[in-house]
Amino acid sequence: MSSKWLKTLSATLALTVGTTVASAETLRAVTDPSFVPFEMMDQETGKMVGFDMDILAEVAERAGFDYNLNTMDFNGIIPALQTGNVDIALAGITITEEREKIVDFSDPYYDSGLRLLVRADNEDIKEFDDLEGKKIGTKIGSTSYDYLTKNIEDDEGVTPYPGSADMYMALMSGSVDAVFYDAPNVGYFARTKGEGRVETVGPLYEGQQYGIALKSGSKWVEDVNEALAAMKEDGTYKEIYEKWFGKMPEDQ
Repeated sequence: MSSKWLKTLSATLALTVGTTVASAETLRAVTDPSFVPFEMMDQETGKMVGFDMDILAEVAERAGFDYNLNTMDFNGIIPALQTGNVDIALAGITITEEREKIVDFSDPYYDSGLRLLVRADNEDIKEFDDLEGKKIGTKIGSTSYDYLTKNIEDDEGVTPYPGSADMYMALMSGSVDAVFYDAPNVGYFARTKGEGRVETVGPLYEGQQYGIALKSGSKWVEDVNEALAAMKEDGTYKEIYEKWFGKMPEDQ
């Protein structure tokens, strides 16, 4: 085999590999920066970190796409996917029949629900039925807001906030009597910044499942599902889960 032929072959292989790497599609990804510990800004690096961010990075690598990540308020995520301005989103997005009509979802990757949060000195609110006539904070565009407006006769006291930090601040300042929102976010706040000042009460309401949302008709749904399944099979999902939430329940 001549050295000239070897050089030609090497150049061809290098070009082929370079073309393969360069051809990886880059998806437009978004998240909501306030849903800790699923997604939050690392103040030191200026980058988004969290459970969802680790899931996205692993799924992208296995499915074979790159992504550019941006942030937006939660209530803008589904419309952005619907109009095709965004390709993929992770933000603790609950899979619902209404949302499935306008976007595609992956298989569920996290089991959740809704939970009540009250001030530590609260004596009046122990469960959902106690919310009648109270001031309740929740998040704009969330399933918790929908649940409140459907299940409370007089919902004038329901106040939707743009970010979770806003509603927690309102609770601790006394502007609202309770917060009703996604259980993992509520629980995380109670264990961290709200420790000793707030507490969760009552059972888990409306069992929910989070999914990775993609624009309708996305060609990546099957690849994303295969990546999620492989992550659960080889223990990668468990490793990521326990990094952010502690010991993983057997049914997760």
